[in-house]
Amino acid sequence: MIKGKKVTMNDKYYVSEKNKGKVFKAVSEPYNMCGTMVVKLEGFAGCYALDGLTEVPEQTCGEY
Repeated sequence: MIKGKKVTMNDKYYVSEKNKGKVFKAVSEPYNMCGTMVVKLEGFAGCYALDGLTEVPEQTCGEY
């Protein structure tokens, strides 16, 4: 379960400078899209591959 968790985009895929280090909130449970597990992110158009995300530990979320 990832819905509601804070995540950042890791280096598995290309990440634009605008999104590097940015904390997003996952607003959906993972689902399959063309063979890839993805989630929707608040403030990001479309969806993003689950394996390209890293969960932000709760205690550090307030620092952003």
